[in-house]
Amino acid sequence: MKFLDQAKIYIKAGDGGDGCIGFRREKFIEFGGPDGGDGGKGGDVWAECVGNLNTLIDYRYQQHFRAARGTNGAGRNRAGANGEDMVIKVPPGTQIFAEDGETLIADLTKVGERFLIARGGNGGFGNAHFKSATNQAPRHANPGQVCEEQTIWLRLKLIADAGLVGLPNAGKSTFLAAVSAAKPKIANYPFTTLHPNLGVVRAGATDFVLADVPGLIEGAHEGAGLGDRFLGHVERCRVLLHLVDATEEDVAAAYRTVRRELKAYSPVLAKKKEIVALSKCDALDADAIAEKGEALKKAAKKKPLVLSAVSGLGMKEALYALAREIGRAETKEEVEDPAPKAPWRP
Repeated sequence: MKFLDQAKIYIKAGDGGDGCIGFRREKFIEFGGPDGGDGGKGGDVWAECVGNLNTLIDYRYQQHFRAARGTNGAGRNRAGANGEDMVIKVPPGTQIFAEDGETLIADLTKVGERFLIARGGNGGFGNAHFKSATNQAPRHANPGQVCEEQTIWLRLKLIADAGLVGLPNAGKSTFLAAVSAAKPKIANYPFTTLHPNLGVVRAGATDFVLADVPGLIEGAHEGAGLGDRFLGHVERCRVLLHLVDATEEDVAAAYRTVRRELKAYSPVLAKKKEIVALSKCDALDADAIAEKGEALKKAAKKKPLVLSAVSGLGMKEALYALAREIGRAETKEEVEDPAPKAPWRP
């Protein structure tokens, strides 16, 4: 299935049905009079988070969604039927923005969450609604109310517990393939990964989701390479694993390049807990690894892990380090917000 993480769609709720002007006129039947029924309410447009989706590709081929209009009222006090609602199904992690692309309307992160995007119009009153002792034969009814309509943006930010970042060809996809059942494309050239990949990883008794995003290069925040648009998929991560290719001539410069791009994209993302690691260490001898590790330690101000997805060197230690940070972040979130509420529009 093709991956699509952004879509622009037009939504329109249903107009309300018109009220009816009707009178009961039957021979030998007394107590006749106005009997026009009310119109039905127009359908609403809802966004619903479902668990069997991980892309917005469905909205590549259909961009217009309309709820049903309410049925008009009829004589003999028959009210019109309400219009059927339209449900926009989105994967977990989808954000809904207004047409300007900046105003956040809703953020759906949990399966089953629903949000009312556009409200249908109310049905109009029939003339039976207006009868009274002083107005026994009203000859007017209300039209149905006009519904809400708007153009919205859907943006998907994959929900993962940990994320992999680094320069292109730093070994991120190889790491993901080695620790999970994911099968990302792996090749010996930059930008092999063209869209994010997810994998479920087990570290002892802990399972967590690991995300791999396309590599960053200098100037990514200005559109260089694949740009930084995919960094949104690691914004929700609790910890980042920053892989630096040990075969790079200057590992410190490689580390600083990625850190600059993370900071330029989002100060919040740049402040996330980070674990630094030297990858592809099977290609170097012990002295070279020690030298590169010391240079990276000075740049990152923390001791880096030594990894090799091919030989398995340091892989278990990296996974347990990620699991520990995820556990700490979950505990902190529970203390700060013990009962999070889903977004709702009354």
